[in-house]
Amino acid sequence: MPVDVLIPQPLRKFTEDQPKVTAEGQYLREVIDDLESNYPGIKERIIDEQGKMRRFVLFYVNREDIRFGEGLDTPVKDGYEISIVPAIAGGSKRISGRPY
Repeated sequence: MPVDVLIPQPLRKFTEDQPKVTAEGQYLREVIDDLESNYPGIKERIIDEQGKMRRFVLFYVNREDIRFGEGLDTPVKDGYEISIVPAIAGGSKRISGRPY
């Protein structure tokens, strides 16, 4: 089941600078394994040693945040779109004593 995977800029070095690639699998976990077989090294950037999503990486399947559903066991179907989004953290910037 081919699905489109949107690749964020920091991971494009693994996909030869492609912003979107195709991968296969019935579940998100399988899609990630297929990504790794085609783009070695990408999996360790998004999945930790215990096989869980890295803390600062978000996944969306058809714009639905998988953290509130079945996680990596989210089923995918032909034509679905998966987004990998690096979470961004930071503080506030103060200008003239007011939060930015």
